[in-house]
Amino acid sequence: MSATPQFVPTNNTQWTNRHDTFTQQIDNLYDCINSDMGTVLEDYNKMTKAIQEMMGKALENQKRMKVLGGGWSFTKIATTEGWMFDSKQMNLCFPITAGSINLKYKGAKDQLFFAQCGISVKELNDILREKKRSLKTSGASNGQTIVGAISTATHGAAIDFGATQDFVVGLHIILSPDKHIWLERKSYPVVSNSFLNKIGAELRNTDDDEFNSAIVSFGSFGFIHGVMIETEPLFLLETFRRRVPLNDLKNLLNTLDFTNLTYAPHNERPFHFQWVINPYDVDAGVYVTFMYKWPYREDYVPSLPDPNKAGPGDDLPMVIGKMTELFPSITPTVVTLVFKASYTPYENEWGTLGEIFYNSDMRGKVASAAIAIPAAKVWQFNEMLMELNEIHGPFGGVFSYRYIKGSKATLGFGIFEQTCVVELDAVNSAATLSFYKVVWDALIEKEIPHTFHWGKMNNLTAAVIKKMYGSRVDKWLKARKAILPPESIKLFNNETIELWGLDAIS
Repeated sequence: MSATPQFVPTNNTQWTNRHDTFTQQIDNLYDCINSDMGTVLEDYNKMTKAIQEMMGKALENQKRMKVLGGGWSFTKIATTEGWMFDSKQMNLCFPITAGSINLKYKGAKDQLFFAQCGISVKELNDILREKKRSLKTSGASNGQTIVGAISTATHGAAIDFGATQDFVVGLHIILSPDKHIWLERKSYPVVSNSFLNKIGAELRNTDDDEFNSAIVSFGSFGFIHGVMIETEPLFLLETFRRRVPLNDLKNLLNTLDFTNLTYAPHNERPFHFQWVINPYDVDAGVYVTFMYKWPYREDYVPSLPDPNKAGPGDDLPMVIGKMTELFPSITPTVVTLVFKASYTPYENEWGTLGEIFYNSDMRGKVASAAIAIPAAKVWQFNEMLMELNEIHGPFGGVFSYRYIKGSKATLGFGIFEQTCVVELDAVNSAATLSFYKVVWDALIEKEIPHTFHWGKMNNLTAAVIKKMYGSRVDKWLKARKAILPPESIKLFNNETIELWGLDAIS
């Protein structure tokens, strides 16, 4: 037990991410540990002051700093050569009382929940379930921390909702050794002066652009210590995975009209829709997943995880990783063999959001790229991928498509009104990386609008980002300069931000 927060130096001089795709040379890695001898609020506020003290030391020693989440990103987005801070033990949380809510707040008062930066999505799911509440969406990998997930625009899988950052309505950001703010949208006030006084933060809601920029900012807008999220009543997902002839999907993919489909379990729009194509087994059909949202009831039988098979909410790297463990080389035959054994159809599997999207495991050396495109371009894009694989393959993996609503975040991953997220998951190899480059070039050649997942493999540069996001980049840079003092901009820059042209100080 400790009366004061602890920043324990590990004295590590290098750090490797969970997917083992890179190793970063660092000055030091600190484990961040809350004090635990006061109330939750007291321990939270003590950590705020301790973070400010560490920021002061970093500035004094001319060390850059980055806050580390679950380490799930495939790229160096959350790293620095300076001081890294492992936030996973910063996992306090508490519901919000009526006195802490702004009288002008437009939402239901019982849906607000406040979480410290390092709490994992899995921990949040477990805590919210006890209160008969649920997150609105999540990624498949719930080992991510909540701030890590939103800061890299983890996209989730709710066809009519959006990405994880879209259920966040307030940010507590530590800017410097002597200043920390509460940031929310001016058009959507959330907290009262009473709440601000409790955490000692200065209110900043000058416009919506600043919040929309900070919400996806890769840890570069300061130390995001806490987030206010909107939850919803606990619900159940009824899930199905079926094999469907590819051509039977064409009309659905062009319209997203789910009525009168002979291969769909229900005649209504699903909560989640995904289809996966093994380019070496197309004649047998593509794998189509439907998930339907129903009110929660106690008498359901939950889906049980099988370590040898991909469950309803598992992401495909789990399957790909199994290939790398079992086979010395990956061929189209191996892809088909393992995929048929691991990614099997099923009917009527049930669970809460946290039970369906439960995976926090990792296996094998996997590469993953995710591309957001307008839903109307999906058929064209898939035909392009299949053709490129014929010419430049074989690609050591499969192609996956899932749909989300466009995000309000300035540099959100899904910027199209109806976005399709295309995931290219494969064995991490030189051949895979070469195929990715072929795809990047083809997207430009065929003029298909697109963006890349910030935390997955990509070819982002300042020029590429400017072409993708246009004036959104200027809004983001303007917001960062308005919120952060120049010395803090330097403090939270890293090599990735510099490569992307998002490091400007003046």
